[in-house]
Amino acid sequence: MAGNDFAGSLAAVKAQDPKVYDAIVAEERRQRGTLELIASENFASPAVIAAMGTILNNKYAEGYPGKRYYGGCEYVDVVETLAKERAQSLFAAEHVNVQPHSGAQANMAAYFAVTDPGATLLGMNLAHGGHLTHGHPVSFSGRFFKVVQYGVKESDQTIDYDAMDRLADEHQPKILVAGASAYPRVIDFARFGAAAKRVGATLVVDMAHIAGLVAAGLHPSPVPYADIVTTTTHKTLRGPRGGMILSKAALGPAIDRSVFPGMQGGPLMHVIAAKAVCLGEALTPGFKRYQQQVVLNAKALATGLTARGFALVSGGTDNHLMLVDLRSKGLTGKVAEAALEKAHITVNKNAIPFDPEKPFVTSGIRIGSPAVTTRGMKEPDMDVIAGFIARALESPADDARLATIKTEVERFTSDFPLHQGVEAILAAS
Repeated sequence: MAGNDFAGSLAAVKAQDPKVYDAIVAEERRQRGTLELIASENFASPAVIAAMGTILNNKYAEGYPGKRYYGGCEYVDVVETLAKERAQSLFAAEHVNVQPHSGAQANMAAYFAVTDPGATLLGMNLAHGGHLTHGHPVSFSGRFFKVVQYGVKESDQTIDYDAMDRLADEHQPKILVAGASAYPRVIDFARFGAAAKRVGATLVVDMAHIAGLVAAGLHPSPVPYADIVTTTTHKTLRGPRGGMILSKAALGPAIDRSVFPGMQGGPLMHVIAAKAVCLGEALTPGFKRYQQQVVLNAKALATGLTARGFALVSGGTDNHLMLVDLRSKGLTGKVAEAALEKAHITVNKNAIPFDPEKPFVTSGIRIGSPAVTTRGMKEPDMDVIAGFIARALESPADDARLATIKTEVERFTSDFPLHQGVEAILAAS
């Protein structure tokens, strides 16, 4: 896959199923010519992509290394053991399960490892930056548990830790969930840990968005304070799409039973191989440099947007993402997302705290820096991107203007191959 030519390695697909091949080629072209600013997306390295496309896909391996329900697992045992050992080293975790197919399944397995349906769960409100699986009514978490939710303060849009403490004391939850999918500030895991200990709750931290920052030491780790930590591997960790659970050693057996046979059957061994590769990359010195640039780029992009009159939730960012409040521009998130996509800039509409709009409309957009950082972009490039965004949203219904910006974006991105930043960093490690 030299030169990031993923499509060039798909000759068999092209010969057998040209429609699927054409869609893959079109998607690769879209990714190359687009500014990917969705905070939960990234570009996995060629090595990670290659690991997923291997014959490990063919192997059924229900169970765990050394304790499988099928024969012929000696080599997939090596792969899974490597992934677990690397995750333990990276996060200083006592126990690791790398089998969850997704972050949502990791959260489900974590909850059911320590409690039963009907228990009280205290989690962060989705509308304030939390996640569906932290207690939203449409999620399994809202259907199976009695949910109480904390949020942010209206004054500064940061987590209301005092309110969280009061709710914990009042409701005595069995599970306290920390972590967010749209929160731009550092999270005080020690404060959550103290609350959980005081009321006898299990603290589950979902660090899916910030896992790469935690691995690089750029955000405080939840591992010393939490009983269980869940994450995805495809966001700031820059690996394959999937989940992972870290826990205290005493909870390891319950976690493993909850994942298999509790939540799912055979693990995806080709994806676990890719997890092992991405965790190996994360252990290199270059990975920390990458994460440092992610944070620098987010701050630079936030500065560029603020200078152009955009309001940011909480006033800025400490991590890889920011929430833009579009009300002062007279726009909704739905309108902004659609206009930017026409300009080949992808973001997602996102509720802001105390949002007056409906979830499918929203008053904001969420923007992240991981993917453009993977392409090798740096702080000056973030100001260019802020300029593209501002120009597009000045006239979101002007298709001719958006087409002009699209051409400029395609020209701009042509200087940044998808993995330019990754390959340079890894080469220097």
